[in-house]
Amino acid sequence: MKGFCTIGRIAAVLAMAASLAACVSPPSSYIVLLPNPDGTVGSVIVRSQRGEQVVSQADQGVLLDGSKAAFDVPQAQIARDFGAAVAARPLLPEHYMLFFDLGTSNLTAESKKELPRILDRARARKTADISVIGHTDTLESASFNYLLGLKRAKAIAEQLRHLGLENMELSVESQGLRNLLVPTPMGVAEPRNRRVEITIR
Repeated sequence: MKGFCTIGRIAAVLAMAASLAACVSPPSSYIVLLPNPDGTVGSVIVRSQRGEQVVSQADQGVLLDGSKAAFDVPQAQIARDFGAAVAARPLLPEHYMLFFDLGTSNLTAESKKELPRILDRARARKTADISVIGHTDTLESASFNYLLGLKRAKAIAEQLRHLGLENMELSVESQGLRNLLVPTPMGVAEPRNRRVEITIR
């Protein structure tokens, strides 16, 4: 009998395995630690009356009763024991930033090149909710920048719809000069703050 759960940020897949060939006799339950999508690895502590073990390396496992030290788990065994759990994991949100010319809703040349990739990633999902949030630097007033951030977000949402995402849920908002990517005092023209943040869920 097998069961599983996912430990959010450290992307550890926990599963009840029917056997652990060549490592455990009689058959026992164990967990295996998988890397995050970005390659980073968290850790899991297993503690019971029989002992405490820490798993902190990708593709290592440990018995759920904590009685034995962590051990390497071959990829073939991970696929066999945990393949269904891995396949059932929901897709993680994807985040993108596009940048703008000073005082406008015109994308920089470099950011224009990013649109096809964003479209491809959105289309790769069967269904997607996309949020588009506009931001500005600290030139001009807060009210002016709120409207400029909204203009930027609407412009990007319109481009995404025009390029083929008209059937997906798109939410648009502005944060103006709030939530600066690069903290600056008022009156500073910081290119990295002139942006739209796109999240695909």
